[in-house]
Amino acid sequence: MPSERPRIQSARVNQPRRAVQRPEGDRVSATKTYTPAEIKDVDRKDIIAEFATTEGDTGSPEVQVALLTARIAHLTEHLKTHKHDHHSRRGLLLMVGQRRRLLNYLQKNDIARYRGLIERLGLRR
Repeated sequence: MPSERPRIQSARVNQPRRAVQRPEGDRVSATKTYTPAEIKDVDRKDIIAEFATTEGDTGSPEVQVALLTARIAHLTEHLKTHKHDHHSRRGLLLMVGQRRRLLNYLQKNDIARYRGLIERLGLRR
């Protein structure tokens, strides 16, 4: 007979759903339970809507920089608790480099849009 030891469940597969309170008038229900992926998707849509230059704009430098800033902030919080996660740290450095290149492009081509974006995101450059 196999030994009676407790089963270890993977945190990734058996991840519980989190209840997230959204403000009234949000496009999703205020008391719905979301998975982490759904939370990320809703936040992503909010960021795109806020920084889009035209309707349906998802590729402008402003949107890309705003999305990268949100991902960088999320990953920075993760790395504060998981100090030895070097694979994620490398991904963070790549994202920071990509954001820097996009900001350099914007600075060279349209300084007014660049300054407005830096102001809205609260970045220090």
